[in-house]
Amino acid sequence: MNTTLTTRLANLRARMAATATDLVVIGPSSHMLYLADLAPHGDERPVMLMVSATFAGFLMPILNVDSSRQHTDLPFFPWADADGPTAALEELLAATGIDRTAPSIVIDETMRADFALLVLDTLPGATRRFTDDTVGYLRSRKDDAEYEALKASAVLNDAAMAAGFAALRPGITEREIANVIRDFYKANGATPEFTSVCFGPNGAFPHHHTGATELKADDAVLIDTGGRIQGYPSDMTRVGYYGAAPEGFGQIHSILDHAVEAAIAAAKLGAPASAVDKAARDVITAAGYGPNFMHRTGHGLGIDIHETPYITASSETVLEEGMVFSIEPGIYLQGQFGLRLEEIVIIRNGVAEILSDMPRTAVAVG
Repeated sequence: MNTTLTTRLANLRARMAATATDLVVIGPSSHMLYLADLAPHGDERPVMLMVSATFAGFLMPILNVDSSRQHTDLPFFPWADADGPTAALEELLAATGIDRTAPSIVIDETMRADFALLVLDTLPGATRRFTDDTVGYLRSRKDDAEYEALKASAVLNDAAMAAGFAALRPGITEREIANVIRDFYKANGATPEFTSVCFGPNGAFPHHHTGATELKADDAVLIDTGGRIQGYPSDMTRVGYYGAAPEGFGQIHSILDHAVEAAIAAAKLGAPASAVDKAARDVITAAGYGPNFMHRTGHGLGIDIHETPYITASSETVLEEGMVFSIEPGIYLQGQFGLRLEEIVIIRNGVAEILSDMPRTAVAVG
C-alpha cells in the first residue's frame, strides 16, 4: 500500500477512536477509491471494505478478486455465486476483531441498501450512522497533492470554458457548444464530467438540460462545466452574451459579482459554512432579488463533484484548512435570462483561495 493510502487509513483509525467507532463499512464508491485506490465493478453482488481498529479487508465476489489484487495488498474474503456472500461475510467480521454485541458502526451512505442491510442484519445489536464524522470528515480536508490536482483541473477548465464562448455564433445550438467543450477536455487529456449550456431564457432554469436551442443575437449565455484530470474534477460557471447584453444583464451580473466577493471574504478559517451562504444571500436580498436566488451557495468538491462541506443557510460545519467548495450565487429571471457566477475555493492559510484564473467578467462575443 502506498504512503498516501497508509496515511489515510491511519487517519481514519484516529477518527474512529475519536468518535468511538468500532467498524467502518464502505461500498464500491468514491469513499473506497479514497481509502484504497480501488473502484471495483459494482452490481448486485455485495462488495465492501471493512475497517476496524486492528484490521482492514474486503468482501469481494471471487470473479473480481484477481483484478482487484493489482490495486491493493489488503486481504480479500471472496465468495462465489454458487455459495453466496454469507460465509465470507462472517469470516470478514470475525477477522475485524470487533465485539459484535453492540458495536458502533459507520455505513457508507452511498452503498446499495441491500448491501447495508446485509451488514445490519448480521449485527442486530449495532448502532449505526453515516460517514460524516469519519471518512467524510477526512475527505473534506484536502492535502497538498489533492490541492495541486484540483488547481490543475481548474486551470484546464478555464481554457475549456474560453473555447466554448469562442465558438458562439448565430444559429449554433447549446448542444453543439457543449460538444466543443467536451472535445476540448478530451484533446487535453481530461474526461468530460458535465456541461450545461444555456441560451437566453434557458439560463433561468438552474438545472437546465442542454438541448437544441439555437443562439440568437443579444442572447445571454450561461455555461456551467467541469472535466476531470489526475482523478479530480473541476466545476465553474461563467456568463456572457452574443451581440448586445440584454436589458438588466449588467446590473444582475454586478450584484452577483459582489455576492461572490462577499462570500469569499466570509470564507475564513473557523467561520461556519452558514456565514458564507448568508454573506452571498444578503447582497442579493438587499438588491431586491432574494426570491430569485433559490438554491444553496455552494457544495464541496473533491473526488466527487458534490461532497462535503455544503454551503447552506443551516450548515453548522466549521471551515477548516484544506476544505474545498463552490461559491455560486445565482439570480434567475423567468422568461428573460438567468445568471450564476461560480468559483471553487480552498481554505488555505486561513482564507479562501480561488482555484480558477479566469476572471468573472461577462464574456462579450459578436
